[in-house]
Order: sequence, then C-alpha cells, then structure tokens
Amino acid sequence: MSEQASTKRYHAAWHRFARFVAQRLLLRPVVHLTTKVSVRGAENLDGLAVPFIVVANHSSHLDAPLLVTELPRRYTRTMAVNAAADYFYRWWWMKATTSVFFNTYPVSRTNADMGKGRGLANRLLSENVPVVVFPEGTRRNTEGGVKRFKPGAAALSIAQGVPCVPVAIIGTDAAMPVGHFWPKPGRPPVTLVIGAPISPQPGERTRELTERLEAKVAAMVATGDPDAEGKPRRDAARPDQPAEQASDHAQKEEAS
Repeated sequence: MSEQASTKRYHAAWHRFARFVAQRLLLRPVVHLTTKVSVRGAENLDGLAVPFIVVANHSSHLDAPLLVTELPRRYTRTMAVNAAADYFYRWWWMKATTSVFFNTYPVSRTNADMGKGRGLANRLLSENVPVVVFPEGTRRNTEGGVKRFKPGAAALSIAQGVPCVPVAIIGTDAAMPVGHFWPKPGRPPVTLVIGAPISPQPGERTRELTERLEAKVAAMVATGDPDAEGKPRRDAARPDQPAEQASDHAQKEEAS
C-alpha cells in the first residue's frame, strides 16, 4: 500500500507566507494589468465557515489565477486548488511553482498517475482546508456552455458534510484560450460570478447533487447573474457516470 501524501505544507506558516507573496503581491497585479476583472456575488460568501468546496467551470489556465487572487483573502490564505497530476506534477519545477502560487493538490486523470494524491482532498477538508474542484475535468470543451460535471465534488461534499460554493468563470476562454500562456493584448474582460453556497440535502445522492451544481454553474455562466437558477440536464448520455448505482467509494476516489 502506498504511503499517504503529507498535508504539512498546507498548514505551514512559511508556505502560507510564500503564497501571500506569490498570489497577492505578484500574481494579482499581473492579472489586473492584463485583464479587466469584475466580481459579482461576493456577498454570498458573507458568514461562510471553512471548510467548503469551490466548484467552478474550467476553460483556461487563467481560471485558477482569478480564483486565488479575487476570492477573499480570509479563504484563499489556506485554499487548495486541484491540478492535473499528468500535467502540473510532471516536472519538479512545475510542481514547486504551482504549489507556491496555487497551493495545489494532484488529481489523477490517467492510469499512469492513478493513486497520486488519493484521498488528499478528503483529508484537506477534514483539516479545515477549503478546496477548489473543476468538475468538468478538462479545459477543452467542445459541447458549448458548461461541460457535464464529474461526480467528485458532490461526493466530497456529501462525504464530508460541507457546502459547495458554485462559481462561474466568464471570459477567460477568450482572454487566454487553450494553447496560450499569456492573456491577449487589450485587457480583455473576465468575470467571476459567485453563487450562494449549496449544501447536500438529507439523503441526497451524489448524482442528484452533481446535477444541481452543474445546473447552477451553467445558469450563472449563461447569464452572469449570481442568483440565476437552472434545471438539471437529466438525459441518458452521461459518459462520465454511466450508472447511477456507481459506488460512493469509487466517486470519492475520483475526487481525491
């Protein structure tokens, strides 16, 4: 059995200070110099206690910088962002850089990386560390709107009994498309739309909560309104979750 990854650095004072310098003194000025940032619905975070799960759509490498620089510092000072193990943990220097700027934890997307960071998201939440999950699983979206959500975030929410904060990220796909590593000239507009926290209901299944989160984020992406509500897409074509009877254990492993 593989040894569990340590969570010490997520609590270390030196790492928290390094993240403050990286996120607020370096990254935030760059984000504001290269894009025109708007934040809507920040009042929905008033009184929110840790831990919680930020659930956001994902279309650009600009998404994580927006989240860690524009969400309130009282949350981002400890917040951890999930990152693809096959990409961001491929080389030591990339792992180190993303660790300092985004407080990342690895998520396996390929068989070769299976097991990296397994159970880490659950452990971080149990240690009062908020986490960011991108349930679409990839930046490449050929469906238009919001790609179908994978069940990991909902499974974590139910397992840990913590709320999810739905966030719509608008404009980053145009400002810094896939394949680009710097925003386009002219300070393109980008918007962070923060919805009210969504908690699992008594007896709610993972699939049902996944559909509620997906509908909420999709509605906010479409309208730019933090109060927008959408209807779950209940169709048979869910390649990421072919059977409603999939075990909670398997779903939590995907989230880890």
